[in-house]
Amino acid sequence: MSSPSSTHLIGMHGWAGDQRSWMPWAELAQQRGWGFSCGERGYGGLEPQDPHWPASSQRRIVIAHSLGPHLMAEAIWQQATGAVLLASFGRFVPSGRAGRPLQMALRSMRQRLEAGEAAPLLREFLARAAEPQSADLLPSGPLEQGISAKGLERLLADLQRLEVSRGLPPGFPAQGPVLIVEAAQDQIVAPESRAALRAELPAASVWTREGLGHSLLDPSLPKDVLSWIDAACD
Repeated sequence: MSSPSSTHLIGMHGWAGDQRSWMPWAELAQQRGWGFSCGERGYGGLEPQDPHWPASSQRRIVIAHSLGPHLMAEAIWQQATGAVLLASFGRFVPSGRAGRPLQMALRSMRQRLEAGEAAPLLREFLARAAEPQSADLLPSGPLEQGISAKGLERLLADLQRLEVSRGLPPGFPAQGPVLIVEAAQDQIVAPESRAALRAELPAASVWTREGLGHSLLDPSLPKDVLSWIDAACD
C-alpha cells in the first residue's frame, strides 16, 4: 500500500475555467496527507501554470474536467499512474452527421469571441454547463476577473483543441486505473462522445451522476472520487 505522502494529484480545469474550482479537492487531499497541484490556462487574471510531479510521488493521478485532459502536457500523462475523467471526452465533435451541430456551435463561438463578445458568451456557456442546476452554484472563475487579451487568445486556441480532438491525449495511461464520471444531463459533451470515450477505455470504472449537468456540481463528488483513488489506484 502506498504511503499518504507518496500520493500526488494534479487537477486540470476545462474551457473557460480556472484552478480555483479545485479548492475543495485540494483540501480533502491535504486531509489525507496527499499532495495536490493544478494546471492553469490563464484565461482571466491568474497566470498560466504547468504542474509537475514531485520526485517523491509514486501514485500519480490526474483529475481532469471536460477539455482538461487535452490541456495537459504529454510528459505529465506519461508519468501518471491513473486518471479521473470528469464529464470529459476523447473526441469532442462526433464524426458524421451527429457532429455537425457542434461544428456550427464552435464556429459561432469563435466568431463571437473575435467580435469582442467574450463576457456574454462565457455567461451563456457556463449557464448551459451548469444546467439543470443554477450557474450561481459555480465556483468563481475567469469571467469574474475579466478576460485578458492573452486569455482571449487561449480561449480561441482551446476552442480549436475542442474541434480537433480525436482521441485520448498523447501519453495517456490507458493501462492504469481510470474512472470516468459522466453527467446524465450533460448539455456540452454529446452522448456519442461519451459513448466513444467508454469504448476507448473498456476497463475503466464508469459513474453516471443523475440530475447533474456538465459542471458536475455535486459537493459529495470530490470525497467519493478520492475514496475511489485510495481503493483502486494502489
